[in-house]
Amino acid sequence: MNIAVSKTSHPRLASTDLKSPVFGKIYSDHMFVADFANGQWQDYRIVPYGNISISPANTTLHYASTIFEGLKAYRNLHNEVVVFRPSDNAKRMIKSAERMCMPAVPESLFMEGLTELLKLDQGWITQHAGTSLYVRPFQFAMDPYVGIRPSDTYTFMIITGPVESYYSQPVKVKIETQYTRATAGGTGFAKTGGNYAAALRPALEAQKEGYDQLIWTDSVSHEYVEESGTMNLMFVINDTLITAPTGDTILKGITRDSILTLARDKGMKVEERPIKVTEIIDALKKGILQEAFGVGTAATVAPIQSIGLNGVNYEMPDVRLSQYSQGFLENLNQIKSGVLEDKHGWIYKVLD
Repeated sequence: MNIAVSKTSHPRLASTDLKSPVFGKIYSDHMFVADFANGQWQDYRIVPYGNISISPANTTLHYASTIFEGLKAYRNLHNEVVVFRPSDNAKRMIKSAERMCMPAVPESLFMEGLTELLKLDQGWITQHAGTSLYVRPFQFAMDPYVGIRPSDTYTFMIITGPVESYYSQPVKVKIETQYTRATAGGTGFAKTGGNYAAALRPALEAQKEGYDQLIWTDSVSHEYVEESGTMNLMFVINDTLITAPTGDTILKGITRDSILTLARDKGMKVEERPIKVTEIIDALKKGILQEAFGVGTAATVAPIQSIGLNGVNYEMPDVRLSQYSQGFLENLNQIKSGVLEDKHGWIYKVLD
């Protein structure tokens, strides 16, 4: 694959704080770009990070024809640049493209663009505790056309930026019983921008009530928990790890799959099944809900401190005693850093 490289003449690395970067505020020096036109992907290039120019009639601005992924790059204890399960992100992006009537970015293009970009901006990846380089691949329609139809042209880009942890403290969540994130037959399983835009108002209302995030419930009855904000949900009841099954309304999380795999490796009982709100509340009242936590790329593992329902807050056991969630987080970090053996082939080495 021939990727043209144009290096920035104004590098910002030396003047950037890489020890405590704010999540989503700082971006690295370069970005990868590819265009889709005349039925094929073309013009692969790495250019200085900067603004882009689009038509006011760009179809994405009007009809949200956009998809994205999120993953992280790290330096392990051997100072190698590694990425956690990037090929799974590439495959999931293909599924999102299919749902959104967009031409799929081939896995080979995804991986090659990612690799060459990280090689160029490897200086942005450090071994500072709790930090990583967040990687955001995304694709959007480029036709200057205000009309309801799939676009003929698209752009695929990858940008990166140094980040700390998404949540610095255990989170307080509210079970949402009015608004709906996704419905059967919809786009809930795809990482498309409209899903997240629709979630902003209920999330903001919850924050005004003192919550950090929502627990979304099913759109028909609001009786079953689904996922939370940017995370899949997991519960430990009587030493059993329980999570809702993925499908039309629940994103197939890569961190979710990793933790389920680690749990089974440890011999822990795992259940992927529908979970009723009443089951969670009853377990809280009986004291058998040992842990609740969200899992995802941005947060990795986010322990839940309290769960609110209809104005009543139910406190979880002391999260400092959360052996399961903290154990999973430690195991994942140890695999990424090279302390633990990567038995499942999850680690992709960009640079040895």
